[in-house]
Amino acid sequence: MRTIGLIGGMSWESSAEYYRLINEDVRTRLGGQHNARSLMVTVDFAEIEAMQRAGDWDGAGKVLAEAAIVLERGGADMIALCTNTMHLVADRIEAAVRVPFVHLVDATAERIAAAGIERVGLLATRFTMEMAFYAERMARHGITVIVPPAEGRETVHEIIYGELTLGVVKDDSRAAYRRIMIDLVEQGCEGIIYGCTEITLLVDESDSPVPVFDSTRLHAERLVDLASA
Repeated sequence: MRTIGLIGGMSWESSAEYYRLINEDVRTRLGGQHNARSLMVTVDFAEIEAMQRAGDWDGAGKVLAEAAIVLERGGADMIALCTNTMHLVADRIEAAVRVPFVHLVDATAERIAAAGIERVGLLATRFTMEMAFYAERMARHGITVIVPPAEGRETVHEIIYGELTLGVVKDDSRAAYRRIMIDLVEQGCEGIIYGCTEITLLVDESDSPVPVFDSTRLHAERLVDLASA
């Protein structure tokens, strides 16, 4: 099995979820005591979050590119970024290493397209919902992304940063997400992307009236596919 290199720490809860999903998938496929060969470099989310707020995407890209280099030098055969939002700087990371960078949006889009869905709602951080990088990458696969209106985007974002990244899960926040998903379906969305790793700490498939595409799980499955090939 090839070695998976993971850039983590955004937040550490999301990195733990990646580690769990990858290793559970390997055990399911191979049985026994098998688990994935992997390396992880964990950055300090406080530093990255401050750069996000300041709009210092170049600085954040530099930090994550350096993490990718460490992973490559450590023997990683592929690199993955354990966060949706920071795929904004995926090009910077990809350019820093020679081993493949496995893009989360591609893994998610291909599963959506395979389901015959062309219009999806996106729940994610404000950066992911409002900046073009995610929707434009989805559009390459023939998929249109719809986001909540401004008030809904703020609600989704604040719950992620103010609660989920701190390990706080509230029933009223789950109810708020459910209402936002219903609104997206009423706008014609045939599916919902859970486009932030921490979102699955709050809601799952049963909370959505249409099929859910958990970007974290789909990304993890793609990594295991490639590591096993």
